[in-house]
Amino acid sequence: MSLPQLDPAQRRDALAKAQQARRVRAELKQMVKAGEVTLLDVLDRARDAEPLAKMRVLELLESLPNYGKAKARRLMEDLGIAESRRLRGLGERQREALLRAIAR
Repeated sequence: MSLPQLDPAQRRDALAKAQQARRVRAELKQMVKAGEVTLLDVLDRARDAEPLAKMRVLELLESLPNYGKAKARRLMEDLGIAESRRLRGLGERQREALLRAIAR
């Protein structure tokens, strides 16, 4: 399936929408890193907010205090969550396991 051809106005609108989504995700990651928002809050918000729902779980874990790339990847591997998984794609069991692991 090929990408649709967009006229300049449609392309500009799509780029603005993508930029806004990136901004929302970046702000949220900063809030998580600062401890202003919990993992549970983010998972709850992701159910309703499209930009957050499309965020990768790995990105979110890497933004947690005391978590880096290696620790986040190891946690996801231990929990059986694929690195490509997005927040909306988490099943209830994966979500609960992730919350339990972070609470430890």
